[in-house]
Parts: sequence; C-alpha cells; structure tokens
Amino acid sequence: MRHTNLPSNRWRLILLRPLLLIQIWCMHDHPEVSVGAARMRPIFSVELPVPADEAMLRFRGGLDTPELRASTMAAGRTADLMVDRSARRVWSPRLTIRIDDSPDGSTMRCRFSPRPDVWTGFMFVYFLVVFLIVFGATLGYVQQVSDETAWGYWAVPIGLVIITCIHGASYVGQRLAVGQMHELRGRLDQVLSRQFGAGPDGASPCANE
Repeated sequence: MRHTNLPSNRWRLILLRPLLLIQIWCMHDHPEVSVGAARMRPIFSVELPVPADEAMLRFRGGLDTPELRASTMAAGRTADLMVDRSARRVWSPRLTIRIDDSPDGSTMRCRFSPRPDVWTGFMFVYFLVVFLIVFGATLGYVQQVSDETAWGYWAVPIGLVIITCIHGASYVGQRLAVGQMHELRGRLDQVLSRQFGAGPDGASPCANE
C-alpha cells in the first residue's frame, strides 16, 4: 500500500514564515497600532454620559455638516463613517458605530472594518479554500486506502499557501489603511468634542468583543 504523508512541521514552518515576515513589516513603521494591526477588525469603545437615544440624536447632529454629510450613513442607533469618495481604495476602511445603553449612560462601540463587498469577497475565498483543503485531504485519504496515487493531499499545502497569502494581504491592507483609520478616528473625535463638550471618557480597548 502506498503512503503519502501530510506536510511535516518543517514544511508548515516554511509555509507560514512569509506570513510572519509580512506581519513584522506591516508593524515596523506604526508601533502605535501594533495590536490593532494584528487583528482583522480592530474595535474600541467610548463611554457617553447620556442615554443611547439622546446620544444618537446628538451624534447625528454632529454628522450633519457639509464635510461629513457625503461620507456618512446613519440608521437607528448605528452609523458608518467612510473615507471621502475620491480617496477610497480597495483597502480603505470604514468606521462602524453602534450606541447601546449602559448603567452610566451609553456606550459607543466602534469597529474598523473593510468595505462590505471586500469583506464578503475575502470571507468567500477563505471558506472556499478551507473547503478545498478538507475535500483534498478526504480525497487523498480515500486514494491512499484504495492503493492509488494520493494526489488529493496536495490540496493541503496549496491551500495553506493561499490562506497565508490571504492573511498577508489583510496585513498589507491594514498597513496601507493606517492613515485613513487615523483620519476617521479624528473625525469621530471632532464630532464627539462638538456634541458632548469636554466630553466622554477616552476610548478603551474592547479586546473581548
């Protein structure tokens, strides 16, 4: 019976090494975002001193300015801050905001994320590759026990390379989007300063959200 082994630990290290190098490169010039850059969708929160409905009314009022009107959307207790249309690229982020009630007033939960079409395409490709890896491993096992050439196993290392490239692309995109993320955060801070005076408590990381 012919036996075909899955990639060894040595080969897995070789396949994953480009991902580690890309992550180090992405963080090199921006140490202040070293934690956020390692996450697909960085999030943070801001505590507000008023109930959620009132906070949303104030926040919407702050968005109703000529420079923000064309690059924001709001519905219910949620809002999206986007980069100006002329500056949008494939990697451009958007800042999604949701305001919820809290014991001391309300909490504004903010999430940087890719454009919906980019995020949907990313997840589609990711899960497609995972499916191909599982399918290839299953096919390779069936071929192996049938005493045939287990070429199906090749889907495993090829899929790992593709997944590495996908994660690498996400790190590169986050590095390219750092400036626009700071721009969106600056717009948010300006609105909060105008609408809530000296204002809400500072942003605090929400690592578990």
